[in-house]
Amino acid sequence: MTQTSENVTWLTQEAYNQLKAELEYLSGPARTEIAAKIAAAREEGDLRENGGYHAAKEEQGKQELRVRQLTQLLENAKVGEAPAAEGVVAPGMVVTIAFDGDEDDTLTFLLASREYASGDIETYSPQSPLGMGVNGKKVGEDAEYELPNGKKAMVRILQAEPYQG
Repeated sequence: MTQTSENVTWLTQEAYNQLKAELEYLSGPARTEIAAKIAAAREEGDLRENGGYHAAKEEQGKQELRVRQLTQLLENAKVGEAPAAEGVVAPGMVVTIAFDGDEDDTLTFLLASREYASGDIETYSPQSPLGMGVNGKKVGEDAEYELPNGKKAMVRILQAEPYQG
């Protein structure tokens, strides 16, 4: 689970260890593997028409982007549980909302970054339009957010509880 406040990302020890292991792999063995692929493809000759070379370079670019993302995330990470105020929407909370105040038209989701998306519950990023609209609101309050078509939508916060994983 993660909770973001200001520039700090709160991670459980398990999540921190998982992300740290991924970073170590991508920074070490994976870099060596991709360099070997590029070198082997380069030896095949003309680089302009060498699909293997271009695919390996693209893979290398994606891998380096992920390394930068993980490095930045882990630099700002705090291990432990952030103080969660039940009843206030924040990252790491399971939120139930009612669309246009209609208690029959509801949605329950986890407000968290995509790294913590789970098959158990739908996950919305705090940076998504809905996430930004509900973040910081209290149970019973209304929140407004922008739809993809530019129109505004209103939801009421029915519940906000810490995610139990």
